[in-house]
Amino acid sequence: MNWLVRTFSCSIAKKQFMAVTGLAFCLFLTSHLIGNLFVYGGKDAFNAYVEHLHALGVLIHIAEAGLIVFALIHIGTALILYFQNLAARPVKYKKKSNAGGRTLASGTMPYTGLFILVFIVVHLVSMKFADHSTLTTFDVTAGVFAKPAYLAFYIVSMVVVAFHVNHGFWSAFQSFGASHPKYMPIVRGFGMLFSVIVGAGFGLIPIAFNMIS
Repeated sequence: MNWLVRTFSCSIAKKQFMAVTGLAFCLFLTSHLIGNLFVYGGKDAFNAYVEHLHALGVLIHIAEAGLIVFALIHIGTALILYFQNLAARPVKYKKKSNAGGRTLASGTMPYTGLFILVFIVVHLVSMKFADHSTLTTFDVTAGVFAKPAYLAFYIVSMVVVAFHVNHGFWSAFQSFGASHPKYMPIVRGFGMLFSVIVGAGFGLIPIAFNMIS
């Protein structure tokens, strides 16, 4: 038990927990985007994909439980680090600087993360927990995307997600000490490419739904 307390009291260990859970969410975004791409095959193809997921039964519930646990670890650790940083610097600097590698992306990570959390809650309420008794998943999703207010919120959220992922991806590797000047530019480049694919990939999904429906 003492080792667990020591682990969570170590700043580096907490950043590594953030890194592991963050990369896990990158894998989830990848699989979720691949699944959503079935919409380009038409309504029947998308609904068939959804039915295939539901057929997995308990495996889906295990995966969802795992995502919840990862989310709690990621958010909880982020809050601890955020308040620790505030406590370490109780007085704001009169002049902001990029000393220590601090950038706009790194400085806004807590706020983009909070925005993403709000989006996830709204997205789940609108999509997953909507009434599916008389409508297919495609119809429910298309109906939600047909609302201008939600569509605007969704697109802005995808931009925020891409921004968050772009910084989080390469900083995750940095948390494990993989900051070699020879390889870090490759990691940064891949992270930027991945964030663009995620942002654009999800951002174009509503267009496909509206065109098909």
